[in-house]
Amino acid sequence: MIEPDVFSMPASFDIALCRSQFPALSLADEGRPRAYLDNPAGTQVPRQVIDRTVECLTARNANLGGYFTTTVAAGQLVDEAHQACADFYNAASASEIVFGQNMTSLTLHMSRCLGKRFRPGDEIVLSRMDHDANVAPWLLLADDLGLVVRWMDFDTETYEFPEDALSKVLTSRTRLLAMGMASNCTGTVNDARRFAAQAKAAGAIVYLDAVQFTPHYAIDVQDLGADFVVSSAYKWFGPHQGVLWGREALLKETFGYKVRPAGEDLPHKFETGTLSHEGMAGTLGAIEYLEQFGSGGTRAERLRSAWATLAAYEHGLTQRLIDGLRGFRGLTIRGITSGNALDRRVPTVSFTLEGHHPDNLARGFARDNIFVWSGHNYAIEPVTRMGLMDRGGVLRVGLAHYNTAEEVDSLLASLARQVKG
Repeated sequence: MIEPDVFSMPASFDIALCRSQFPALSLADEGRPRAYLDNPAGTQVPRQVIDRTVECLTARNANLGGYFTTTVAAGQLVDEAHQACADFYNAASASEIVFGQNMTSLTLHMSRCLGKRFRPGDEIVLSRMDHDANVAPWLLLADDLGLVVRWMDFDTETYEFPEDALSKVLTSRTRLLAMGMASNCTGTVNDARRFAAQAKAAGAIVYLDAVQFTPHYAIDVQDLGADFVVSSAYKWFGPHQGVLWGREALLKETFGYKVRPAGEDLPHKFETGTLSHEGMAGTLGAIEYLEQFGSGGTRAERLRSAWATLAAYEHGLTQRLIDGLRGFRGLTIRGITSGNALDRRVPTVSFTLEGHHPDNLARGFARDNIFVWSGHNYAIEPVTRMGLMDRGGVLRVGLAHYNTAEEVDSLLASLARQVKG
């Protein structure tokens, strides 16, 4: 059993101590250090995640439900991982936590389960700012069931939803709102709590994609007012694992597609087949890693405190990046840039540069061992809405709390060389 470290609130964020816990951050290629600025697509993992994973595969490698040592140990791990994720989401119960392969797989599965509640002609509301993982599953369901799809649209000048974005598409037939808490393209943090309240008042189920929100801010599902919130642990320093929270009463009454031997108890009726116990172990390790940056008597309190510390550090990095990009002629940042609005965005900064295709820029950064993404990044709706789909999409830089000011400066210097060249 791996015991977490003693947690205390640091006087200030120690970036060197943080980076020392990530083996990947010390790697170099031909003497050149790696700059991991590809974080919206997946973060690196700390040693705690690796150790938890190895310990699971070494000492707890068995299926659940038996009487011998490894199956009992595996069951204890699975219970502990559910509780840790309940604390991560500030859920009321570990029974509300459903593990799966990733956010996309969980959403495809849950959309089918929820589809049992809908009838032809019912309406669902989707978002023009979302990653396709919270769009395509619902479009497929709508096509199968004859549902009407309505869209929340965002302002391409402010990169935010107008106040009436939802209210003007809600009707008495609305059965579902599916939207993201933060955009993987524009970086915008949406007012999910307000929109959830509007949708619930109309009698709709609220399904939130928190994949891009959870690596940067504390989440409190008891305060959000939504019915489902889902994220992927590999976006918040864990392994390739999806974690869904669902309101317990709704989970109980929702039909679950499952094999016949599986019971109706929560959350197992939605956790199809044998889960990745090693992935659950690694997810537990990621949460234990995050706790060290916060203080408080409970894990949920420590996590909330930790995210405040990490967000403050990230805001400084984000401002440094935005200020640096503003110096390039013909460059347009596709997201919020105001220094007093950094709490309304995550440190994912996408941009376009006149005369330079995003793919070519990404290749240039790769030559300097700086890792970024280009294209639509599965954000088909926002990239199309901004008129960029046939222009190569965007160049996306994604910061995390283990990144440094020096890495931001290296990216800006690399961009300057590309523009000059």
